[in-house]
Amino acid sequence: MDKLKAMSTFVAIVDQGSLAAAADKLDRSPAAVVRTLANLEQHLGVRLLNRTTRRMALTNEGQEYLEDCRRILADIQSAESKLEQRRAVPAGKLSITAPVMLGRLHLAPLLNQWLQQNPTMRAELTLNDHVVNMIEGGFDLALRIGHLADTSLVARPVGVTPYVVCASPTLIAERGTPAHPQELDGWPSICFSSTGELWHFQVAGQRWEQRIQPVISANQVDTGLAAARDGLGICRVLGYQVQEDIERGTLVPLLMQFSPPALPIQFVFPHARLLAPRVRNFLDAVAQPLGERLKITSSLLG
Repeated sequence: MDKLKAMSTFVAIVDQGSLAAAADKLDRSPAAVVRTLANLEQHLGVRLLNRTTRRMALTNEGQEYLEDCRRILADIQSAESKLEQRRAVPAGKLSITAPVMLGRLHLAPLLNQWLQQNPTMRAELTLNDHVVNMIEGGFDLALRIGHLADTSLVARPVGVTPYVVCASPTLIAERGTPAHPQELDGWPSICFSSTGELWHFQVAGQRWEQRIQPVISANQVDTGLAAARDGLGICRVLGYQVQEDIERGTLVPLLMQFSPPALPIQFVFPHARLLAPRVRNFLDAVAQPLGERLKITSSLLG
């Protein structure tokens, strides 16, 4: 017996008020509907409907079973609808926010490619190193670094990024290669105003704090990296931020064995908001490629 078909037939009988009306609704013969109901009751071992020539009424068991049938059929319809939405051609506007360098280096190229493949879409990309309120800002998605503190958001992880201490080959030639975070004492350094003058490491599984002596304090990563390239000092950034310099050899990673745990990178969206087809389509298209780009950074750092 096709149980889903039997459930649908039973619900149709109740909703239409008679076997004949249900047969018309289902485009089946009345005899087939009667047979399906009889087989269902025999299978369940209970009577679902009390029937006379003039009226039809649910039994107590029938009422309970009706509620379960409605819930099960609704869940199936919802699941099928989600799959249909995934296949639907995305249309409209996609609004995304992301950190400045992460968005510029990794997200924007993938977004551009996705827009080329989906000409009915348009996008608004806001790059900002400050965490913004997604609902107030009207964003569909945010790409964020770090652990999720807001429980009203849902996260889809795409990768991780480590902390990287690095310096120019010239500065390393002058001072040598530090073997332990404490050897940074006395090194000229480049400080970012958002992270302060205390760098964190992990030594023998324990947190290690090392105070630095900034030569320059910058509020933008690009400015700090430029100073590091010029040999003004050692700097500490996230892996994706220094990838291009490591590939070119303009900066060299140091003390990687003492790096604290890498930070997660994830797409987040409001928990209460139904994920629109355009958003789901974008996530499915870019999450894996973005993760692969981040793996390249990790492989460069060993």
